[in-house]
Amino acid sequence: MTRMHEYSALDEFETGDMDLEERQALRRVAGLSTELQDVSEVEYRQLRLERVVLVGVWTSGTAVDAENSLLELKLLAETAGSEVLEGLIQRRQKPDPATYIGSGKALELRDVVESTGADTVICDGELTPGQLRQLEDTVKVKVIDRTALILDIFAQHAKSREGKAQVELAQLQYFLPRLRGWGGNLSRQVGGRAAGGVGIGGRGPGETKIELDRRRIRERMAKLRRQISGMSTSRETMRQRRSQREVPAVAIAGYTNAGKSSLLNRVTGAGVLVEDALFATLDPTVRKARTPEGRLFTIADTVGFVRHLPHQLVEAFRSTLEEVADADLILHVVDGSHPDPEGQLAAVREVFADIEGATDVPEIVVINKADAADQDVLDRIARAERDSIVVSARTGAGIDELMALVERRLPRLDHEVTLLVPYDRGDLISRAHKEGEVLSVDHVEDGTVLHARVLPSLFHELERVGKPVERVS
Repeated sequence: MTRMHEYSALDEFETGDMDLEERQALRRVAGLSTELQDVSEVEYRQLRLERVVLVGVWTSGTAVDAENSLLELKLLAETAGSEVLEGLIQRRQKPDPATYIGSGKALELRDVVESTGADTVICDGELTPGQLRQLEDTVKVKVIDRTALILDIFAQHAKSREGKAQVELAQLQYFLPRLRGWGGNLSRQVGGRAAGGVGIGGRGPGETKIELDRRRIRERMAKLRRQISGMSTSRETMRQRRSQREVPAVAIAGYTNAGKSSLLNRVTGAGVLVEDALFATLDPTVRKARTPEGRLFTIADTVGFVRHLPHQLVEAFRSTLEEVADADLILHVVDGSHPDPEGQLAAVREVFADIEGATDVPEIVVINKADAADQDVLDRIARAERDSIVVSARTGAGIDELMALVERRLPRLDHEVTLLVPYDRGDLISRAHKEGEVLSVDHVEDGTVLHARVLPSLFHELERVGKPVERVS
């Protein structure tokens, strides 16, 4: 087993200290040990991560790729409120089907856990129920995989009713096949001669505890799906209202912690929460913005993506992710200072492929954090991505150029009008300012001479009430 670099060298990846302290304070319960008394019933307890050892299996790519993946796992673990003690990588052609890293390496991992005093092992992949059980039996502490870790972070960050329901559904989908437990409190079904010939009165319960838990989870999942369906209907209604007004929609998407919320704040002054932490944004925020020429559009901040985003989350957050598919333009934000920005771009596009219609939406790659990135890396990404622009949401560099590019890429206002609009229809002049591009306004005796480019619905309304006039050049 190959040990990673000492984690003191990874301090540059620290998350927000104050926020991390708050999360740890909320998750620690006085008088309760974090050590397992019975590791076989870990799934019945609330997931709590504190002192952890990370372990990954390097199956393909370079050693740098493997270390970058474990660095990201470290960030995820710290975001969940953990103290990372050690990181280990095992080189294999494929994960061991029994213990993920192999029986011999599992024993070595147990020695590392004992020497560091860790109470949790986090694996950089999704483990099967059997792998989880056998690895726990060997290392004698709680074992968590990457999927459970991401689900836990989502649960901490969910604020809205819809976000909480989506996360809970994803967690239940993940934990349902992993429910297990042994002992007398989980009686097995018996009856008739199987019950020692005792017959009536001597049979076991109709359902074992584990079956009862599974049934309750399925019922809860069905209820959550109905709730989310109702909430997505409300979200769809809001989207339809915006589309009926024909205001173009822009979606900000990208890898977690790439700076999407900072970009939204820079463009709109929205004041959305910005944290140096993974998955700080779960609930989409929609704000109004204007192009340099004054054209109105909506811009939506969406949940961040990550490598191997659990499919349960993609499914549960489908109604939220549809903001991306329904947009007229996607601003795909990538962290230019990250060790592997191309990997971030590829991971996000994998999620786009799971969202119906998202791959058909025009995309601008926004290379963010230019103030902290290496110029050679910025140039390399810009050469590879045909439609890209380099910005810094923190300093404001490149934002004007980005907005000009958004102006060019939004659906065109192809109806140009020059009409005399009566003074009693000032509402149409107001709509032209809000939804279109006003080229000139001239107030005359009979009304307002409007020269503008507008959307089809407003064009027909103006034609109905206005009078044509000759354009003065």
